[in-house]
Amino acid sequence: MEKLRRDQLVTLEDLEGLKLELLDSMEKLIRAKFRDHKVKRWMKSAEVRKLLGFSPGKLQSIRQSGILPYTQIGGNIYYDPEDLAKLFNDKKRFKDDFQP
Repeated sequence: MEKLRRDQLVTLEDLEGLKLELLDSMEKLIRAKFRDHKVKRWMKSAEVRKLLGFSPGKLQSIRQSGILPYTQIGGNIYYDPEDLAKLFNDKKRFKDDFQP
């Protein structure tokens, strides 16, 4: 695009060209952001507790009962987000399933 002077009028064609340049730049930025974005594979206990609103004891109880699979490396415990989703889908109840 040509450099504009102060005494030069801006045409619709100039504005259209600027719009296309801006859209192209935005598209490149968005693509770069998503290309660099990686889905988190593992979550630490603190993240899971915050997500679910569980106390440390409640999460430990669920883990020890075998309800929620986990991986331990050293002193850190990790959970797979897919296991969390599966846990909730497996425990989902419907109105007709209610047992008093």
